[in-house]
Amino acid sequence: MPSRSTSRDRQRRSRKRAHDDHTEKPPEEKKKKEIDPLLMRTGGAYIPPAKLRMMQQQIEDKSSSEYQRMNWEALKKSIHGLINKVNTSNIEPIVVELLRENIIRGRGLFVRSCIQAQAISPTFTHVYAGLIATLNAKFPQIGELALQRVIINFRKGFRRNDKQLCLSSARYIAHLINQHVAHEVLALEVLTLLLETPTDDSIEIAIAFLKECGQKLSEVSPRGINAIFERLRSILHEAEIDKRVQYMVEVMFAIRKDGFKEFPSIIEDMKVVEEPDQFTHLLTLDDEHNPQDGLNIFKVDSDFLENEEKYKKIKEDIFEDSGSDDDDDSGGSEASENEENEENEEEKQTIIDQTETNLGVLRRTIYLTIQSSLNVDECAHKLLKTEIKPNQEKEVCMMILDCCAQERSFEKFFGLLGQRFCILKKEYMGHFEIIFAESYDTIHRLEANKLRNVAKFFAHLLYSDALPWTVLDCIHLNEEETTSSSRIFIKILFQEVSEYLGLPKLNARLNDPTLLPYFEGLLPRDNPRNTRFAINFFTSIGLGGLTDALRDHLKSAPKPPPPPTHDETVADVSSDSTDSSEESSESEEEQEKKKKKSKEKKQKSSRERNHSQRSRIEEQRVRGEEQRDRGEEQRG
Repeated sequence: MPSRSTSRDRQRRSRKRAHDDHTEKPPEEKKKKEIDPLLMRTGGAYIPPAKLRMMQQQIEDKSSSEYQRMNWEALKKSIHGLINKVNTSNIEPIVVELLRENIIRGRGLFVRSCIQAQAISPTFTHVYAGLIATLNAKFPQIGELALQRVIINFRKGFRRNDKQLCLSSARYIAHLINQHVAHEVLALEVLTLLLETPTDDSIEIAIAFLKECGQKLSEVSPRGINAIFERLRSILHEAEIDKRVQYMVEVMFAIRKDGFKEFPSIIEDMKVVEEPDQFTHLLTLDDEHNPQDGLNIFKVDSDFLENEEKYKKIKEDIFEDSGSDDDDDSGGSEASENEENEENEEEKQTIIDQTETNLGVLRRTIYLTIQSSLNVDECAHKLLKTEIKPNQEKEVCMMILDCCAQERSFEKFFGLLGQRFCILKKEYMGHFEIIFAESYDTIHRLEANKLRNVAKFFAHLLYSDALPWTVLDCIHLNEEETTSSSRIFIKILFQEVSEYLGLPKLNARLNDPTLLPYFEGLLPRDNPRNTRFAINFFTSIGLGGLTDALRDHLKSAPKPPPPPTHDETVADVSSDSTDSSEESSESEEEQEKKKKKSKEKKQKSSRERNHSQRSRIEEQRVRGEEQRDRGEEQRG
């Protein structure tokens, strides 16, 4: 027991002593390491521009490392922001803003930002190339550095089989060649390397490269581009590449044949550097290029203030003492005024859709509505419920006719649908009249099946009186103004109408005195030759009963005078022989002219016989197809 009490007392005394020591001696405060946000690996935390300027003003020593680093960070943010804003419309003010910064000190940052921005958005490659070309005219070391880094990226992507990196770098090189920053020898080297051992990816990259700078190479090196296309032709003949790539090569040949009109080397907005100010670098793929990566990171400059003063003098020389400070002061007010003017102009402008996107959507809607409808009433109701603008009625009529023409055989559904629209609104009737005339003028472009469906469609509209018979005014039934296709169209049209109306009613309609002026071309009476042609045509298609009036007209028409007899011609010749030598010479010339006319008439008649034979053969072929289709429908 005593031993335990003594040990407890000893522990109490030791705790008391430790407590007294702790209360007497104050604790040592841990010194926290102050971390400069500008010295972090990622560039530091975000510092607002106002605070950054205040921090710069607080530093008295302008050549110190802290001030230089703050200036470097501000330069990096400014360059990166300006490159993100550049486009074809504002490239000149962006160049002016870049020149106000110390672009020589930040050339590494500038080139790196340009390459990164181009890799992210390759469609703006020509903009970044034009930006580099503009600064290259003032500072050639910037253009050389950009070209070296792009070549290194291309070689890196080619070695690693990185298609995306290789494609973006090749496109960048092509636009630098277009802007005369790089020499055309570099383009030929790139194409030779890609096509030396061709693969699908390498050929695809070569074609993309050719699209960008093919027009420029055709101007400056026609022999070189001829050799490249010969290599592509041999690759195409070997047929060892994918079908998709073969098609791309064929399209490339078509683009070249067209003169690269769709792929100009430099668009009008990007001609930013005049030819005397251009500076071209002769760099090749095999050279040893130094990317100068040290320019991307901050380094303390012992001659910082002197270099800044030198660049100010260079900047003044570039701007030619044009009062850039005044421009800076008035820039804010001018920018605000321009923004207000642009907003007012946008409010006044009306947007016109030149891409016909709405028209395509309307056609798709009409097609799907027609195909999904069970009957005519449902289809007409759905089409009338769609939002059809006042100028889009013709598209509805065209889609009905197109859907009818695409069917294997004529369906009465489309005839009833067209009839319904003609009866509902006169606007649709007028559009169908216009479409009838247009279809008749271009009927030779249709296939036999589509021609038959279109003819039966309009026949339905005619015999149902949904379409006025005055539309037949555009038909001129004679040998000169008709083709085999148009005659087949007229044949099917009248056979279909005769089948539904009957020959007597059809004959009465064609002899209606109020409509006769519109049938002068269909039933010609102006020339006996045309009248005979119309009689023979209707007789051959089994509608000879429609030609009774034409036959009567032909019988009552005055006959032409008979040709002179042989005795009269001999008497004329003997009387002419007694005339003077001048008259005899004139008669000989007239005889020669008559001989020539007779020869021409014989040749014309032979051509007409051949043409009529071809038309009969075509009509027999179409008749055979109709019989075959009817047999298939009966068997079905």
